[in-house]
Order: sequence, then C-alpha cells, then structure tokens
Amino acid sequence: MQRRTLLTALAALPLAAHAATPAYTGIDITGSSIGPDFRLFYGDGKPASLQDFKGKYVLLFFGFTQCPDVCPTALSRAVETRKLLGADGDKLQVLFVTVDPERDTAALLAEYMRAFDPGFVGLRGDAAQTAKAAKDFKIFYRKVPSGSSYTMDHTAITYVFDATGKIRLAFKHDQTAQQCAADLRKLMQPKKETSFLKGLFQ
Repeated sequence: MQRRTLLTALAALPLAAHAATPAYTGIDITGSSIGPDFRLFYGDGKPASLQDFKGKYVLLFFGFTQCPDVCPTALSRAVETRKLLGADGDKLQVLFVTVDPERDTAALLAEYMRAFDPGFVGLRGDAAQTAKAAKDFKIFYRKVPSGSSYTMDHTAITYVFDATGKIRLAFKHDQTAQQCAADLRKLMQPKKETSFLKGLFQ
C-alpha cells in the first residue's frame, strides 16, 4: 500500500521559538496551525472535539478498521508506549479517526478499539465531515480497488497534543514505542526557567 506521511511538509512548518528545546525523535511541530480541532462524533452519536480531552496528552491517528498493517502497527505501538510510561500512561489518550465511515460503523469502531485498549476512543463522521477533518489535519486518503472490494490508502502519522490541547509533535510511522515514550516523557516534563530569565527577575 502506498504510504504518504507528509514528513517533508511537516518538517518545513514554522516552529515557535523555544529556549533549550528538547531534542525529539518525532517532528516538533509546536506552533503549527494544523487542525487545530475537529467536529466528529463518538460511538453514541454525541459530538466529539479535541477540547473534550484537555488535561490529557492526546495521540491522534487517522486510519480504518480493515487496514492490514499500518493501523494495527500504530495502535499496538500506542499500547506499548502507554506501558512504557508507567504511571504517566494514564495521562495519555489515544484517538482513532476512521477515514472509511462507509464501512466503519460506530459499533465496529468500538469493537476495534477494545481489541487494543478499552480506553482508546474511535471517532467518525459522514463523508463530508471526514474529508474536512482530514484536510484540516493534512491527512491524505483515498479508496483503492482491491478485488471485489477496496482498501484505503492514507497518511501514516500520529499527531501528539499536550495537556493544554496544543499540537506539539508528529510521530513518524517507523518510530519505535521506546522512542515515542521518550518523546512523551520530555513533553510531560515541567518547564524550567532558563538562567537568563531567572536573572531578569532576581
């Protein structure tokens, strides 16, 4: 399956200025205008928004339940990442947006999430809502005929939001769970004043 991760475009996005910015394995997209939010739906039909998860570190991934390898790999990595974070794993929320609402019903999405972690949340919209969310988050997807049915070609990238709801990182598909956990630990660290700033207020 063709994979377009838009890594070049993401890497070129303007970043906010930081003092002593930690080095991440993922792409630092702090300050990016990607998103910044969506209007989709939970399995019970209630509206869903990133604002619902303030206080959590969010991993946002677009995919589909019949994906043969990319989506299961990304979700399994998220499971392992939570375990590697130990107690901090409870601060992590995984959101999975289907790019195949035609086949991915609310019930099927819920079952798919439970297969990985009961705490993972599946989100969906109609065709127009899905297209808008994907466009806002720079996600490419399309139907690809496969025998008598079809599969979906889609961007394989995971976005990371901090506890204030701001987009911070883009995890590449080839990152390991260990690398993802290390990036999240850095992101979760309390900000420290630089010696320069301390000097100004002494």
